[in-house]
Amino acid sequence: MVQEKTINLFRQVAKQWEPRPDLTVSEWADRYRVLTSETSAEPGPWRTDRAPYMREIMDSVADKETEEVAIMASAQVGKTEFMLNMVGFHIDYDPGPIMFMLPNKNLIDYFSKKRLATMIESSPPLRSKVFEAKSRDSSNTIDEKSFPGGYIAIVGANAPASLSSRPIRLVLCDEVDRYPVSAGTEGDPITLALKRTTTFRHNRKHVFVSTPLIKETSRIEQLYNDSTMEEWSLPCPECGELQPLKWGQLVFDYEKTPDGEFDVKKVEHRCNCCGFLHGEKEWKKGAGEWIARKKHSTRRGFHLNQLVSPWSSWPEIVRSFLVAKRDGNEKLKVWMNTVLGESWEEAASEQIEPEDLFNRREKYVAEVPDPVKILTAAVDTQDDRFEIEVIGWGSGKESWGIEYHVIRGDLKQNKIWDELDEYLSRTWTKRDGKRFGIACTCMDSGGHFTQEVYRFTKRRESRRIYAIKGKSAKKGDYVPLVAGYSRPRPIKALLVSLGVNDGKARLMSNLRIEEPGPNYCHFPEGKGYGPDYFSGITAERLETRYERGQAYQVWRKIRPRNEPLDLRVYNIAALEIINPNLEKEYAAGAVRKKKRRRSSSKGVR
Repeated sequence: MVQEKTINLFRQVAKQWEPRPDLTVSEWADRYRVLTSETSAEPGPWRTDRAPYMREIMDSVADKETEEVAIMASAQVGKTEFMLNMVGFHIDYDPGPIMFMLPNKNLIDYFSKKRLATMIESSPPLRSKVFEAKSRDSSNTIDEKSFPGGYIAIVGANAPASLSSRPIRLVLCDEVDRYPVSAGTEGDPITLALKRTTTFRHNRKHVFVSTPLIKETSRIEQLYNDSTMEEWSLPCPECGELQPLKWGQLVFDYEKTPDGEFDVKKVEHRCNCCGFLHGEKEWKKGAGEWIARKKHSTRRGFHLNQLVSPWSSWPEIVRSFLVAKRDGNEKLKVWMNTVLGESWEEAASEQIEPEDLFNRREKYVAEVPDPVKILTAAVDTQDDRFEIEVIGWGSGKESWGIEYHVIRGDLKQNKIWDELDEYLSRTWTKRDGKRFGIACTCMDSGGHFTQEVYRFTKRRESRRIYAIKGKSAKKGDYVPLVAGYSRPRPIKALLVSLGVNDGKARLMSNLRIEEPGPNYCHFPEGKGYGPDYFSGITAERLETRYERGQAYQVWRKIRPRNEPLDLRVYNIAALEIINPNLEKEYAAGAVRKKKRRRSSSKGVR
């Protein structure tokens, strides 16, 4: 018995020293990775064959001849999953220090707990090497996890302290087109991260992944263009010619339904060699290959769009295009980025002329035009006045300016605040007699009367009157229009942070629409919409600037007064905050709420 135990012990020790089989990243994932229902629509063992284009991308990270990999890709092609496979492979099979860089540090908690921790927990080889995060265990926290032979640090591109003072062998940069131009005052976050790999000269790896955004400023497109520029190519079912699937070669039939939606009947892809048309299933069952368009000594580049994805169907893609085209340039831009994996190039017509907008004013038959479903308002706070705009919204976010109003007075006195409250409590009428109150108001809290705005809005939150403040963005950093909520002390009024650059981009896109329909902006004759208003709504211009060679875009004033521009952005935010069903009218209910509260709120700042 003792002899048998001794033999078994020697076998266990010997097994630990046995050379491990030579695995690639994709082979490791096929053998050890398990997807869960928490993060995947297809839980179970990982199968690279489900999306065969991933194999070469993942395996390129272990290729000794390749130092850098750039992946320019659409959504729904598995970007995050194959990056996690790279992490899992290096934790289990080829350990070393890893940095996973996200666009900002606010994303660290979600990525660490929901994506990385889930992969570790569901994959036995990883679970045995990375322990559960504990606040008292400095070797394993939310943003840093240790394992035998290395660690993974999860950092934000906007946090300079986390990008320095640590050696790194593998740098994984996710969604690089959303990185700020500079990490604080330290400089380009990618450059800072890559400096950490200097000591690993012979086996370091840099991986850049992103959906591209704007052509002039796209980091991932610049990296991809300076690479092997590989495209996933499939053989034509007719002639066998390998070729990438392109949107321009799709041929489709559709019908518009009575409710304004699109019924896509048939979608086929035309071969660029023989010209024959074949359907999605015929194309996708072919054995694909990555075909390089250039030679590059150290960087491989891969481009993917949803046409090759097993999780996107061609009819869905066509339908999403028709909807985006109907809804205007802003939606089309998102479609181009997320479906085709291509950057968006702004139209050549740069500045919108105020005279053109002034000349398209309309005569309304009533205060509120018939298509309007709901009203929002925005208030700009100046030292001697309030400027207010009320907007009506219809289907497809088509908008109608209702009134531009100015209340002048001393903001240190109650009288002007009472006038503002009275104005925001009033109603506007359709020609059928329906009365509309304001469903949501965004009020600027900047300037010299911040606390007064907080007091005013705090007592009117039940009427959806909210304080707002523009959220400062680092150069090149992306901040969504509604960027967050807080309750600053001591008044604790609800404060909505706005990414005003995003709002301005949406507005300018809408103002360029020339035919009534989704996102089109209507303006009335009179009601405060004179030449000064149109001069103000076009008072800023988007310009491209450069810092240390990295392009970024900034809005620059070209005229001194821009209150109409700000108010339109605040109104867009107000609509997004309440997110109404724009097929339904919100008239009577909103009016009843105003009637109940008017007496109790008047005269209270």
